[in-house]
Amino acid sequence: MKLLLKIFKWFIIIFSSIIILMYIFDVDYLLRAVRTIYFKGYTTAFLEDYKEFPNRTIKKGVGQPWAISKEYNSVPSTETLNKTHNELQTIAYLIIKNDSIWHESYYDGFGKDSKSNSFSIAKSVVSAALGKAIMEGKIKSLDQKVTDFFPELKGKFAKEVTVGDLSSMASGLSWDEKYYSPFSIVTKAYFDDNLKDIILGLDIKEKPGQHFKYLSGNTQLLAMCIEKATGKYLSDYVSESFWQPMGAENDALWQLDEADTGIEKAYCCIASNARDFARFGRLYKQHGKWNGKQILDSAFVAKSIQPRFAESPEYGYGWWLHTIKGKKLYYMRGHLGQFVIVIPEDDLIIVRLGHLKGLQTKTDPHSNDLYVYVEEAYKMLEKKK
Repeated sequence: MKLLLKIFKWFIIIFSSIIILMYIFDVDYLLRAVRTIYFKGYTTAFLEDYKEFPNRTIKKGVGQPWAISKEYNSVPSTETLNKTHNELQTIAYLIIKNDSIWHESYYDGFGKDSKSNSFSIAKSVVSAALGKAIMEGKIKSLDQKVTDFFPELKGKFAKEVTVGDLSSMASGLSWDEKYYSPFSIVTKAYFDDNLKDIILGLDIKEKPGQHFKYLSGNTQLLAMCIEKATGKYLSDYVSESFWQPMGAENDALWQLDEADTGIEKAYCCIASNARDFARFGRLYKQHGKWNGKQILDSAFVAKSIQPRFAESPEYGYGWWLHTIKGKKLYYMRGHLGQFVIVIPEDDLIIVRLGHLKGLQTKTDPHSNDLYVYVEEAYKMLEKKK
């Protein structure tokens, strides 16, 4: 018995020492990571992790249900598509043709109203919010300096960086985009409870506006600028600017760094469903109009879906860009294979949500499953009755 008590005593001492050292070396956020992610068997954020964090509601208004095609689910998924759904654990796959749902499949217990984390799909939403703030005159233009909102921003080039640089991923921010390292800044940002101080503790270390470099910290800083410019929580601004006017049928949730007065994890973490995410695809396909009303400036939309840098044709302002089988498209994406793909030429929107993303190589900025979701959708559409 004495031996057990001695072992327990030393265990408490060692455990307490580890906790103290974590606070001393500013890695105490790992306690939250262990509790919410790692103890649940995951090595990174997962689809339903929003339940483990505080959230702010993106409130819906009067719902506007999607039209359902007369040919709804009349064509089965292709063998290749089914194989990909199985291997990458798809939970939702939609094909919206001519603004009507033509195909819709759900898996793993998820349905049309089920919430799941969309991860970096949120970046496109934040960019839309920037466009809205410019449209309303709350932000002057894409060229407005970030130091107008945060004069304390640090770094050699801090006074040069603009909100447009943030949206187009060209800021020069000192950020490390390593999702699976527990000690990276992106991991700390995900689990810490003081996201604003983390972002303002970074430097603008490179000259901004020179080239594309995908950094989640850019979107977080951009969201902080939008919040200052509008005087509103980001969730509330997105709700009144888009979620309600576009007739989302469900409230959405946006993860916060801390409860009540915290800020949104703006570079990620809107929990919603495939049908409601698709509305942003439709808004951009319609050049910023919804039911005949211009809720986002068409010039901003046009600029967003064109590459800013010739050497980086894969990105515009908050949207990914590509051409597949001769079809120009733009899309929102999240790091576990969340996609809202828009192909204006054929009045087509494809949405996929799931647990895993396909292979992404250093030679192609687009993961290989993107091609499957697009190409197989066209094969299905060719079989229309």
